[in-house]
Formats: sequence, structure tokens, C-alpha cells
Amino acid sequence: SGQYPCSGIDLLSYMPLSTFGQSEANDIWGWTDPEGGNEIALVALREGTAFVDVTTPSAPVVLGKMMGNGAPSSWRDIKVFRDTAYVGSEANGHGMQIFDLKTLRPFYGQDSRGPSIHLFEPTNIYTEFGSSHNIVLNEATGYLYAVGSTTCSAGPHMVELNTDPLNPQFVGCIAADGYTHDAECVVYTGPDTEFQGHEICFAYNENTLTIWDVRDHLAPEMLSRETYDNVYYTHQGWLTEDQTHLFLDDELDESNGPTPNTRTLIWDVRSLR
Repeated sequence: SGQYPCSGIDLLSYMPLSTFGQSEANDIWGWTDPEGGNEIALVALREGTAFVDVTTPSAPVVLGKMMGNGAPSSWRDIKVFRDTAYVGSEANGHGMQIFDLKTLRPFYGQDSRGPSIHLFEPTNIYTEFGSSHNIVLNEATGYLYAVGSTTCSAGPHMVELNTDPLNPQFVGCIAADGYTHDAECVVYTGPDTEFQGHEICFAYNENTLTIWDVRDHLAPEMLSRETYDNVYYTHQGWLTEDQTHLFLDDELDESNGPTPNTRTLIWDVRSLR
């Protein structure tokens, strides 16, 4: 693939950021249109969000972009629930942009790029918080958790999407452990029988793994809060499919730690407490 050796994978296309009139991007998400099956890449840019039809991987089509709400930012995050995209940013006062992805359908096949790129407007803006670092979504329950926001002591700001995805409703805060950098929230099916069927959030809180039971969003319960040797910045993690173990990464261990190598820490989470 160009200058990169590869085995079992091939580069089908490449789209530089200049395609969107940008020089920086920081994240990407996706949506598959249930009507027709178009695959859409949602690209988080410094100044907004680009929508690219990648149904034919060798010939991606730029559908347009949505400008951010406020100043440019190096931090933008996107998640999708059903047919709606939710976009947060660390730009002051940005809130959470809400975009009905079905709006893209009339633009399929119409390539739009460069200075004449088509501009989409957000369908709605959620204003219960200003800036946020990350958007965490539990698709199984329809609850969204904005983390690192200007509310909830920068812990998860909980929002319900099921009733009306285009008009999210605030349902509660997780504030007792301060800033949350990232999280994974799941319907628990692991071996700890006390919590099976509960919604559990595994939060990565700069210096700890903190586990919350959020079955009652008005009264979240902290189940455990654990740190580890040579902690520098607890960044993110993910559960195994059987929810018995968890992989966690520290953002700064390779630059601040005793060796130049990063680590993935493997946690036994069979007992949530």
C-alpha cells in the first residue's frame, strides 16, 4: 500500500484532509443507511464533521460537511444512535450537535469537495453542557454519556435518546470521581451475578479505573475505584466479549515511564466490586 508493506490487506483509496479544506482531523465513526445500505464515514475535523460515502471503497464520494458550533478544536467526537449522529467538541460553548443522517440521502452520488463543498446544518443542538471531550454511547440501552464536559464535575453527563433521538433529555450526573476521559457502558452479562442485566460503566479517570452501576441514572453507584503501578494518564480501555477481563492503556507511560515502551494493562473484572 504505497510506501507501506502489507499482508492480507490492501489500500483501496486515500483521501487527504485537503479534500475537506482542512489540515487536521482527530476521529472517525460510521453509519450504514438501513435504506439502501450506503456506508458513510463521519470524519471529525478541526472545524467540523465531514460525511463521506465509502460504499465503493475504491471511489469514495464526499457528500459535504457540517461546521462545528464555535471555534475550531483539535478534540471532536462522534457517535451514532439509530439514524442520528451526536457530535461533541472541546470548543467552548459547542454543546452537542445532533444531525439526522437521513438528510444525506438526496446527496448520494453527488461528489462535493474543495472550496465548493456542500455545507449541512445541524438538525438540533443539545445545550445542557458546553464543551466535552468524548461521547460515549450504549446502543443497547439508548443512553449517551458525555465525558470531560463542563458539567457533572467533568464526569459522565447522562442523556436519554430512546424517546426522541433528535431531542435528547438529561437524566443525571456521575460526579463523585471527577474528570472522566473515556468510558465504556454496557448491559452487563458477565459472571458477577449481583449485577447481571444492569447497565455498568467502566470509566477511565486519569489515574483510576472506576466502575459504576448506572441502572438508576438518578442514583449511580460506584462499585470500585482502582489505580495501578506507574500510573501517568489513564486514557481508555475495552472489555473482552465475555466481560471477564478488560484491557486498559495509559496515554503517557511511554514518555514518562521507566521504559520507552507503552503497556496494555489486563484487568480481571469478574468481581465488579
